[in-house]
Amino acid sequence: MSLYGTSREKGVYYGWYIVGASFLILFLNSGVVFSFGVVFKPIAAEFGWGRGPVSLAFFINMIVFALSTSAVGKLYDHYGPKWVILICSSFVTIGLFLTSLMTSLWQFFLFYGVLVAIGFGGTSIPLIGAMTSKWFVERRGLAVSLAIAGFSMGQFVLVPAFSFLALRYGWRLSYVVMGLITLVVNIPLALLIIKQGKPQAFGITPPGLEHDKVLQETDKGENQSAPFTPVKDMNLSQALRTRSYWLFMIVMFICGSHDFFITTHLIPFATDHGVSPATASNMLAWFGLMGLAGILIAGPVADLIGVKIPIILTFALRVAIFLLILRRTDVTSIYTFALAAGFTVLITAPLNPLLMVRLFGLSHVGLLAGVITTVHHLGGGFWAFAGGMIFDYTGGYTSVFVLSVATSALAVLCMALIKEKRHSTE
Repeated sequence: MSLYGTSREKGVYYGWYIVGASFLILFLNSGVVFSFGVVFKPIAAEFGWGRGPVSLAFFINMIVFALSTSAVGKLYDHYGPKWVILICSSFVTIGLFLTSLMTSLWQFFLFYGVLVAIGFGGTSIPLIGAMTSKWFVERRGLAVSLAIAGFSMGQFVLVPAFSFLALRYGWRLSYVVMGLITLVVNIPLALLIIKQGKPQAFGITPPGLEHDKVLQETDKGENQSAPFTPVKDMNLSQALRTRSYWLFMIVMFICGSHDFFITTHLIPFATDHGVSPATASNMLAWFGLMGLAGILIAGPVADLIGVKIPIILTFALRVAIFLLILRRTDVTSIYTFALAAGFTVLITAPLNPLLMVRLFGLSHVGLLAGVITTVHHLGGGFWAFAGGMIFDYTGGYTSVFVLSVATSALAVLCMALIKEKRHSTE
């Protein structure tokens, strides 16, 4: 029997090795992304920079990441994921190495803001998730969820580990270690396991594909004899002419703004209120792990009651937790805030493409959901930067939390105005 197996052979289906490799890549990716909150105050203190300039580096990183994801996705399709992952992992490593050596703000913008961001683009959730989904028809949702779980677990495990290294040996050495680990792990995963990244290159038929094709042919036959004309799928330009797509872009811009503001400023905020750096890093770690709970609940609930209600409840919860942190800033309250916010952080990840399918059909779901994801990350970078600037101007985060309450309420309103039904071009 071949190591890779086929859909009918006994043994471990090779797609599960892809799931394992995807899990590890996202595990490291999240460790690098969320370690920024750990080094935020040490970098600002060492160079005498305000929180605005430090946050601007993160904003640049998010802009470059968001713009690079689409370009890297085309390279995935044309060349396969192996070389893309190798090259992008090298960008992460080189960018972190150079960041550890930086002596000026422009170097921070270039090394972390640009080079590391390009590396993130090739090892991100949308692309790794898309690669994993190609290996499965049966259990596709389970496989992709397990792969994405690496992102939450990476934050939970690596943020405290990175914080320990940074507190003991300094943030510069910690970035060098993180860069080395990324390269050492991702190279063998790309060369030995992922390779071309699709089952056809291995001569494998994904389990359930034959049955899926029969269903597709049956559906075609039924459509041809049906007495009515099926609703046509909508492309991006057509979706942009609907109110629902614009409302959802506003929702996801707000969602990203909250997500990345918290991941960037949670540790600085907590330590400002007397929490130790180690405890603050644990708060950020638990924030990440709670995201796993949210993502595992979101999909099944959406199947039962639709996409709108889970997202509305998500932002209603955010209204409550932002109000909580405005009233109380003791350790228990900040921990509660981190846990509750973490539960909401990944809920929209599986619901974004699901809503696009329900509103506009399957044909262009990748592009439609991809644009929404780009808007989400641009919102995240902008609000992380704005939060730093507001802190420098006011000396605190109160105004940021007040605005976050208001934008959470706006997101609830926008979702309520979206009609969760198939949209027509007519």
